[in-house]
Amino acid sequence: MLNYDFSKMLFKIPADRHGEEEIRKTLLAHPEIKFISLVGIDIGGHDTDEKIPVREFLKDIRKFLKEGVQTDGSSVVLPKIARLNNAKVDIIPDTTVHWFVDHNFSYPDPETGLPVGTLRIPSSLVHDDDEGVGSRVILRDAIRNFKKDLLQLMEENPYVFDHLDIESREEIDEIVITAATELEFWVRTPDDDADREQLSTAQLLKEQYWKRTTGPVRTALEEVMLILEQYGFDMEMGHKEVGGVKAKLENSGNYDHVMEQLEIDWKYSSAIQAADNENHIKYVVRDIFRMYGLEVTFMAKPIEGVAGSGEHTHMGVAARLKDGRMVNLFAPSEGENQFMSPVGFGALMGLLKNYDVINPFVSSTNDALNRLKPGYEAPVCTVTSLGHTTDLPSRNRTVLVGLVRETGNPLATRFELRSPNPKSNTYLVLAASYMAMLDGIKAALEAGKKPEDLEKSISKEAGDEDFYLETERMYRSERDVFDEYTEEERDRYFGRAPRTVWENIQAFDRYPEKLEIFKADDVMTDTTLASYREAVTSQWETELRGRIIPETMDVLRDCSKAHDDEDAVDYDRRGWEQISRLRDYLGRNTLEQSCLLTRIADALEAKDYEMASMLLTEMQTEVERLIELYLNYKKNLF
Repeated sequence: MLNYDFSKMLFKIPADRHGEEEIRKTLLAHPEIKFISLVGIDIGGHDTDEKIPVREFLKDIRKFLKEGVQTDGSSVVLPKIARLNNAKVDIIPDTTVHWFVDHNFSYPDPETGLPVGTLRIPSSLVHDDDEGVGSRVILRDAIRNFKKDLLQLMEENPYVFDHLDIESREEIDEIVITAATELEFWVRTPDDDADREQLSTAQLLKEQYWKRTTGPVRTALEEVMLILEQYGFDMEMGHKEVGGVKAKLENSGNYDHVMEQLEIDWKYSSAIQAADNENHIKYVVRDIFRMYGLEVTFMAKPIEGVAGSGEHTHMGVAARLKDGRMVNLFAPSEGENQFMSPVGFGALMGLLKNYDVINPFVSSTNDALNRLKPGYEAPVCTVTSLGHTTDLPSRNRTVLVGLVRETGNPLATRFELRSPNPKSNTYLVLAASYMAMLDGIKAALEAGKKPEDLEKSISKEAGDEDFYLETERMYRSERDVFDEYTEEERDRYFGRAPRTVWENIQAFDRYPEKLEIFKADDVMTDTTLASYREAVTSQWETELRGRIIPETMDVLRDCSKAHDDEDAVDYDRRGWEQISRLRDYLGRNTLEQSCLLTRIADALEAKDYEMASMLLTEMQTEVERLIELYLNYKKNLF
């Protein structure tokens, strides 16, 4: 347990306390805060972190708050924006959100005995003095645009108030956007390799799900929850997830071979604050678990064949009225007879129709797409579930977007997007999602559609024409889409899911009309979209060349001959022959033919990404087959 007096520590400076004198007084009252860091988020979701001594910051707070600091734009991910001959990027503090203190719990300040801290200030990136760039700026502008356009749509289509607990536009003081994420992650003791069969068996038996934590995992989890409470994150729950195996208690009294999946949840905030919160929470989680000798990974699929880590993202829209009441704009005025209002139905339809171009912002890595495969409660189909009846809320875990409702609590009505993972860029996920929602709301309201009309639209069969949704697809199912549809049916009804990052980003070319929704009011410009596309493609190519191909070679080398020819039986010899042939096909070149891994590398060198993508898909299938063959081969050896 950390031996610090939390009551004496500064954890955050709230958004309403960013006056110059108040900041000065706060920092002087907490000499353990030694540094200031302006945190900008580039187009790839990476955050900046620089150590500015507090004394330098205090010399001219006004200048820092107005002008921030300058960085070389070539050192952050802003391709096609910050070029070598025009790389000036300023990092400008955002005074509208909370500022959090990043504590170095391993380094006590000699003067106060409290951990040395860095005040991290969420910031906007500005290129060439006047162009806001990066993920935070995109989300800021997307939310601003959503609020403005939604108010205008409601004013121009007043029939919508017949289906809301609001009399007219004049009652509304402000549109409020709310969002929250759920964080899943794996923890383990360093250098321990996963036993895939044990993990898979434990998962099938549900031996770990919501079980009592023990040892260092319990201590670290409890400490994380208590510390995050100090930040004011309003923690709701921490628990074991489905993945993991029982740790071993060594003779020394220490736990070893820890391999567990955990989840923590906290309450919602405004959209940009929710993304900032998640960014800081990850740092706290990683730091605390490391203090107990445990590694944390936020990868979406750190272990093949076992459940990956998701980050379900909740999104809602409400109106704050002039009399102080809060009204959920997704919830209908007749809650017992209808699922949603026209605003809610339109928003959901916008998400589903435009998900082809949202998905590149959600799943932008190989790791993310490795998680999105049938059989692991990860969504693979663009489909929603509303519930069998309005008085029986549903939590269908097989759909992409779930409608979350609570009987008697209209403020709880929201959407749960189930495809993001802990490494998704939440800023861009939210920005793209809300702009897609706005497209659907606009279509529904301008067509004058009532809730019953929109329920029929979203429940249509494949082949039925609709005023907004695409004819060839269906969008709602109350069934288990993994077990009650074949793969062919899923592809036909819901659209074929991309298998690689390249296939996913190609949606920008396949659906140019859908891409237009992001360009409203220049929230995302052509340059922004081109920058994001280049960043994702470059990252995919680099990871494939520098990490996935070498790691696959390591897998091939690990699948080595394990039997003694004199003691082997024909089953062993035949099994090894199959494995040996597959290893050669994957990783050994001959004078006559290049192996599969070499052909992938050659395709990347030639910038033939389509071929590289096809070969990568084949490689993943064959490596899975190799691992299965090798496990069966080893099982038969004494």
